[in-house]
Amino acid sequence: MGAIDVAAIAKSEGESMVKREEERMGEAEYMKGVRHLCDTGVTKVPNRYILPAPDRPHIVRCGDSTNSHNLKLPIIDLSLLHTPKRAMALEALSMACKEYGFFQVVNHGIPSEVIEDMIDVSKRFFGMPYDEREKYMSSDLRSPVRYGTSFNQIKDRVFCWRDFLKLSCQPLESVLPFWPSSPADMREKTSAYANGMKSLFKELMSAILESLGVSMNALSEFDDGSHLMVVNCFPPCPEPNLTLGMPPHSDYGFLTLLLQDQVAGLQVQYKDEWVTIDPVPGAFVVNIGDHLEIFSNGIYKSILHRVLVNSLQNRISIASLHSMPVEKVISPAAELVSESSPKRYMDTDFTTFLKYISSTEFKKKNFLESRKLTRTMDQTTEGQLF
Repeated sequence: MGAIDVAAIAKSEGESMVKREEERMGEAEYMKGVRHLCDTGVTKVPNRYILPAPDRPHIVRCGDSTNSHNLKLPIIDLSLLHTPKRAMALEALSMACKEYGFFQVVNHGIPSEVIEDMIDVSKRFFGMPYDEREKYMSSDLRSPVRYGTSFNQIKDRVFCWRDFLKLSCQPLESVLPFWPSSPADMREKTSAYANGMKSLFKELMSAILESLGVSMNALSEFDDGSHLMVVNCFPPCPEPNLTLGMPPHSDYGFLTLLLQDQVAGLQVQYKDEWVTIDPVPGAFVVNIGDHLEIFSNGIYKSILHRVLVNSLQNRISIASLHSMPVEKVISPAAELVSESSPKRYMDTDFTTFLKYISSTEFKKKNFLESRKLTRTMDQTTEGQLF
């Protein structure tokens, strides 16, 4: 046996230690977010953000964030709900919820200046120096304000090309003092937008309950219901074909109301294909959440969606996620359960959801799938993954 090359072993161990230290330092940098990464002048997507080949998006041409064809979502004119054409509007709404799980709303009553101010102040927040944004970083999922990166940065094996600011909006007067005080008009502009979203959500839910033919009693539950606003920033990405702004997922609440700037990026899975949703000026994109799928006993379904990034433009979106109070148990509406249409989902609540995402990598519709009931001839099995 030859002599042990002590010097070679020492060199190898030293190189390993250096590599581990570089990885540790790199991980710390990634935790600061992609906005910070871009500010350092990154020209290639770091390995931490590169998806396995089967999960990567199809980018038609360099810098393009659209697929080979785009989807024209149903557009619901909310002004018709206050006219003799209400029945026609409700029918269109029901079709959109069943067929697409997504739709756009116009004539919604939210002033254009409130919308423009929200986009503007969001851009200015993410344009502040990292040291200012860092003040709001938190790993506490229940924090009233949380700045972070990726999708679930604690659990994500591959990071997403996205930074976010999450703002709890309920009760607004209690959480507002915790919100960012910079830019100086952040709280004023954002609270005006949050109030508008709450009103619009309740109008939509009133119409949806009517379209389902269930009691309107549930509407009062939303007065003090949960309301989370997520301000997303998707900076230009040097290699958008290697990563995603957000992975395929569904939303956990009843409805999500999304405001986009005029940069495309949102994609919906429709008939097993990923299709891009073109922004419509002044409109909101609305999608069914997991809670509404459970409440409707599967009549209306939450749909997988994801976000593409591009190499040319920064993209801002603001998602308002609404549901019942966090302590409320969500279950299928009694009117929608019968012998011919048995209960399809277990009851659930927000605590169950938080425990789930804290213990596993949250992706696709795996939380909702965990709440499904599987019925056989002899027994009912709860929580089996489909």
